[in-house]
Amino acid sequence: MERTLLIDGDILLYAESSAVEEAWDWGDDVWTLHGDAKIAKERVDVWLTDIKEHLEADHLIITLTDHANWRKEVLPTYKHNRKSKRKPLVYPVLRDYVAETYKTALWDTLEADDVMGILATDPKDKTDKIIVSEDKDMKTIPGKLYNPGHPEDGIMEISLEQANRTHLTQALTGDITDGYSGCPGIGPKTAIKVLKDGDWIEVVAAYEKVGLTEEDALIQARVARILRHGEYNKKTKEVKLWTPECHEMNT
Repeated sequence: MERTLLIDGDILLYAESSAVEEAWDWGDDVWTLHGDAKIAKERVDVWLTDIKEHLEADHLIITLTDHANWRKEVLPTYKHNRKSKRKPLVYPVLRDYVAETYKTALWDTLEADDVMGILATDPKDKTDKIIVSEDKDMKTIPGKLYNPGHPEDGIMEISLEQANRTHLTQALTGDITDGYSGCPGIGPKTAIKVLKDGDWIEVVAAYEKVGLTEEDALIQARVARILRHGEYNKKTKEVKLWTPECHEMNT
């Protein structure tokens, strides 16, 4: 069976464009930033060649994030804290290079995570698919996952039950870096105690305990959801928002 790697392009591009960025001191308190796009391109080429060889893959698909984001329609403050964060100098050039040189997937309003999740769970694609990402959110996707930041873990097999439970855990803990808060006062350890059975009812109870509502919990669960096959219509560009019924059906 042929093997396809689904590469998190956002992380790869940021890492390699950051790696070639240097500050130059010209004297008299004059400083500039310098970035060598040629070296960045070479670094990407080497990284992709190495990961393809290491995981014995036949194909690569690099996923990228669109400029529009469907989650901001659900939660306007989603990733609001990243607006002031500067991208490395050669990031745009490197992104263009990757799009021209490799097979990429960029879908309207979706993040790279969503594209990986949808492709990884497509039942019509019979290739052996492996998500390659350091993002902990990808543990909410059932299937194979390889974290290049922790090669000692090897290729992890995420079951449907594990993926669904991790999604509910994210709905409880939130993700400050992504701009959604989760349930106040609940961290990873508390979330484990709350999710005794891994049911949505337990999530709602935790929110109601601190004076919030099921609607508050639902908003957090929706932005925490990494999309899977059947949750996005490429023709209409519409996202099928997550509902508790999806969890009850174990999908």
